Amino acid sequence: MRIVACATALLLAACSASTTPPPAATVGATFEPVPKGAVALRLHGFRESLEIAPVLLAADKYYPQGIAIRRGGIPNLIGASSTPGYGDEGVADIATHAETQLLRYSLDNPQLRVIMTVTEGDYRIVARRSAGIAQLADLRGKRVAVLPNTSSAYFLQRMLETVGMAMNDVELVGDLDLADMGEALGRGDIDALAIWEPEAEEGALALGPDAVEISGRGVYREIFNLNTTAGNLADPDKRMRIKQFLGAIIEAADEIERDPRRAQQLVGQMSGHSPQIIAAAWPHHTYLAGKAPDLLDVLVAEERWLAESQGRAPRSREQLAQLIDYTLLDEVLAARGARR
Repeated sequence: MRIVACATALLLAACSASTTPPPAATVGATFEPVPKGAVALRLHGFRESLEIAPVLLAADKYYPQGIAIRRGGIPNLIGASSTPGYGDEGVADIATHAETQLLRYSLDNPQLRVIMTVTEGDYRIVARRSAGIAQLADLRGKRVAVLPNTSSAYFLQRMLETVGMAMNDVELVGDLDLADMGEALGRGDIDALAIWEPEAEEGALALGPDAVEISGRGVYREIFNLNTTAGNLADPDKRMRIKQFLGAIIEAADEIERDPRRAQQLVGQMSGHSPQIIAAAWPHHTYLAGKAPDLLDVLVAEERWLAESQGRAPRSREQLAQLIDYTLLDEVLAARGARR
């Protein structure tokens, strides 16, 4: 197995951990280090998330060429500065991120490309029953924690719209760190949180029998993608290496479906989450390693939300379609089909 692990603070956006990651000396201590100059690919991603599990397992078991996995995401593909405390500096060949951040960064960087959906994550709202919340409409006037400018905020807006409410119908709490959300809910500092896993699970555990869970299934799910750039896809050597890694992720996803234990162990090593939290939050994810058939529809709808928040006109469906490039994935799937 060949992973280079570089630990810094948590990575902002569609998923990250609510516990402090192990120190650099501990993270990946069981991993065989990659000799300098032997790394075939550089990946920046959400190392603290459950969504990244197929990527970790692919690097651990199915990609002997060697891959460096560091904290970060799409900013590392385009030379953008990482948000302080939320990612490692450095250049990536490929990067994981949720579709929300693809939309944000592609506005000024239309060369970004989605090449595979790794994982789909179901979101949920966790609320305090003792705050008078039994259903979604009861959030009116309540204190709801979100992470602004992320899929967390978009999820909450979509959920509120289903009951004829808007964001200004609740008291948004947007200044909490992920690590504090569950405890804040348990203390009664907030009435609900709208967030990804495993933070939602930690909130539910903090509340115990006082917890009310409102599922977002059928309204919104995160689409956690593997991304690169048009330039990388046009480079024959990088294209070959990325193609090989796509195949490795598919193999890893197949193993996860059969037996998730090794993937869960790797997530624990990278994130610091307990095995119990990982196991409890695991069923809220679908390890797809393929195509999200409605990805473009989701981008179009989410682009309208983003454009409104930025005071601009939304991009067209045709423009957004350019952000999706499944040609490499199609080649991998065709080769797998031919071997069967």
